[in-house]
Formats: sequence, structure tokens, C-alpha cells
Amino acid sequence: MTDLVDLPQTDAVAIAAAVRSRQVSAQAIVTATLTRIQALDSDLNCFTTLLAKQAVADAIALDQRLAAGEDPGPLAGVPFAVKDLFAIAGVTTLAGSKINAEHPPATQDATAVARLKQAGAILIGALNMDEYAYGFVTENAHYGPTRNPHDRQRIAGGSSGGSAAAVAAGLVPLSLGSDTNGSIRVPAALCGIWGLKPTYGRLSRAGAFPFCHSFDHIGPFARSVRDLAVSFDCLQGPDDQDPVCTRRPLDPCLPHLSAGIEGLRIAVAGGYFQAKAEPPALAAVEQVAQALGATRSVTLPEVHRARAAAYLITATEGANLHRENLRQRPQDFDPATRDRFLAGLLIPGDWYLQAQRFRQWYRDRVRELFQTVDLILAPTTPCPAPLIGQATMVLDGETMAVRPNLGLFTQPLSFIGLPIISVPIVAPGQLPVGVQLIAAPYQEALLFRAAAYLERQGFRATPGAIV
Repeated sequence: MTDLVDLPQTDAVAIAAAVRSRQVSAQAIVTATLTRIQALDSDLNCFTTLLAKQAVADAIALDQRLAAGEDPGPLAGVPFAVKDLFAIAGVTTLAGSKINAEHPPATQDATAVARLKQAGAILIGALNMDEYAYGFVTENAHYGPTRNPHDRQRIAGGSSGGSAAAVAAGLVPLSLGSDTNGSIRVPAALCGIWGLKPTYGRLSRAGAFPFCHSFDHIGPFARSVRDLAVSFDCLQGPDDQDPVCTRRPLDPCLPHLSAGIEGLRIAVAGGYFQAKAEPPALAAVEQVAQALGATRSVTLPEVHRARAAAYLITATEGANLHRENLRQRPQDFDPATRDRFLAGLLIPGDWYLQAQRFRQWYRDRVRELFQTVDLILAPTTPCPAPLIGQATMVLDGETMAVRPNLGLFTQPLSFIGLPIISVPIVAPGQLPVGVQLIAAPYQEALLFRAAAYLERQGFRATPGAIV
């Protein structure tokens, strides 16, 4: 029955429609998904845990519900996987670490995992990441690197590298990641798919292992804008288990996909967001600007300081979370993660406080820009995916470390919690790059209007059968 659905080429909405109409069984979809993962993932290294038996059992149960006349939800039978920092009942949450492997299994699913399951999606497993989400490369010292499906000698990006590569390679049509400084947008761009970092607090983080409480976001990856919107809509809603999760009314984004871009005021971010971008990244922004009719430029104030302040806050909060393990067992950390956390422990308290004061000033100045524009465009990364093991890259004549600096253009925006979609820019024979669509807080609907319009103009994610 799976010949009705070409898994690497078919989006989640189409799979759900086929399952709901009983043209294909959820069991057949899951079995075909597991077969593809077993054939390809030994090379790509996306998964850290594969829940094969449970996924088949869940699919059989869903088929039984359908046969009984029940409606299992808008994602009926759709396989999905999650970054290995989301709690999965019965599974130890690794968060990319050796230390967490000693923890007991989770007793319940993270809220986001539970909500996708409630929508009918079938959880396939957990996905590789940078240790404790501190990095942009997913070259994990404990579990190995995740490889980019476009060129397996190159990184998938991070820290949600397994989440992006699994979707790009057609292993699953949907996945979840987290984004503190760019960890959804960077791998989405480097792997050529859509990724959403919603407004800070828009989606519940309950059950997601933290990195930096005042920055952490969660969000979905997908190969189509419609899939991204459906998954986002299913994830929305207040949650008392996450104190920052908004109690705003639900605002489904799926109905906005056909609205078009008439009346939207769209500008390109200049200055900082142009200086260290390589030609492919600049060309991608120009392509999107032309497609959207964006003819004006805006300058975000003090972006260099914003990134510096983001570094201070991230390092301080992240290091504090791991203080005891850094003291008692530093040898069990990935050396690259450990050294950055140790540096974070040395940051003076007044620096952290000053960074938070600047953060409020910067947030207010950027929000003022959104009184005159609706959307801002910027590169997602300064360059396409570097090689695995590549320590440095040259940007604008300056040699810079790869691991921290792939987030040059994402970090100053995470800093103030803006909603952003990374648009895939994929040209034949070239590595993907991405363009950030940036909106004011809680304006995800505007992002989806523009993203859907771009998709109709030919800006599409990679097909899954590229490996």
C-alpha cells in the first residue's frame, strides 16, 4: 500500500490525508519509514534512539481507531522525530551528552511531543545534536557527527543537526528542534529545508532539557510550508508546566497560507547582516527580496553589542546549569562544550546584569523598526555548510572559528525572541543556504504568508531522495 505515498517526496499533510482516507495504513507508512532509516542512517547519523517497536505498535493502534470511525487528528499516521533533548516516556534524554546517559528514563513525554502525538503523529525516535545544544555543527564527541544529506563530507549544522538532516534526507517529514542562538535556523539553512523559531514563549518547552532559560525556544522543521504551519498549529497552547509559555489566544497559521503578500512592508537588513556574508548568502537574500518586492533597507542598531551580550548571557546561564558536573567530572564533557562552559563560569555578575540591561534597550529599539516594516530579510548563515572537522572559515578576510560563528546572523535575533522562518535556497549543483524572514513578536502569521508565497514562486525545500 505504500506505493500510494512516495515517502521522501510526500509531505506530512498528504500522508495524513492518505492515512485518514484509508488509502494507506499508518502501519505501512511507519514500516516504510523504518526501512528507509535503516538503509540510510548508518551513514547520515541522524538518530540516537530508534523506537521501532513502539512506532509500529502506535501505528497499528491508530489504524484500529480509524477502522472504528475515530478521527485521530490532522497528522494521522505521520512519522516524526525529535531532538534528543525532548523527554520521551521510557527513554533517557541524552541531550547529546555522556553524562545524561546515566539518568533514568523520562516518566512522561515533553509537552511538544505529547501534542504531536495527540494530533495523530507517530514518534519514530530521538535525533543527534551538539552536546547540551551548545554549538552550530552537530559534531558530537560522544555520538559522532551528523552528515549533511547534500554532501556527506559536510556538517548538517546545529545544534539541531539530526533534526534538520532527517527531514532533508526524507527519513521523516517532520521533526522538532530547539533554538537558543540559531539552532533551528542554522541547520535548516545548511540542509535546505524550512525551519521555524517562534516567538519566545509561544510554544511550551516543558520536558525539553534546557540550555539557557531566557533564550530557549522550540520549533518544527519541515519540507513544506504547509507542514510547518500544521505542526506549529498543533504545538500551540498554554502550558502551566512552562512558566514563560504564553496564555495568548491560539492563532492558527494554516488559514493564512493563501493570503498573499499584498500590503506587507518588507525590508532587507543592511550593515552587520551584509558585512560578513559570502556571495551565496548575499545572492540568496537578493533573490528573496526580488520575489517579495522588497526595495528598502533597514539598519538594526548595535547588532555587534547584541551578539556580545547574547554570548555573555548564554555562557553564564548555560554554565550555571552544569556547574557541579563541570567541577566533579569535566573529563566527561565534549571538550569544546566544556571549555566554553568553563569560560562562562568566570564571567563577572555585573557583566551578566549589564548584558540583560542592554537586552531590554535593544529589544525596544528593534520593535520600533516594526512600526514601519512588517518583515525583515537577512541571511541565515554567512556561508554554506563547512566540511566536517573544519575548525575555521574566512569571512570578509577574517579567519573565524566555525563552531560559534555560523550563528553570526541568528544570535542577535534570538536574543530578543523574535519569530523567524528560515527559507531554503537550493540551486542545482550548489549547497543550500537560507534566508531569515523576521517579524515582530507574535506575528507568525505574517511569516507564513510570506513563506507560502515564496514557496509558490519556486522557493522549495530539497527532495528527500538526495542521498
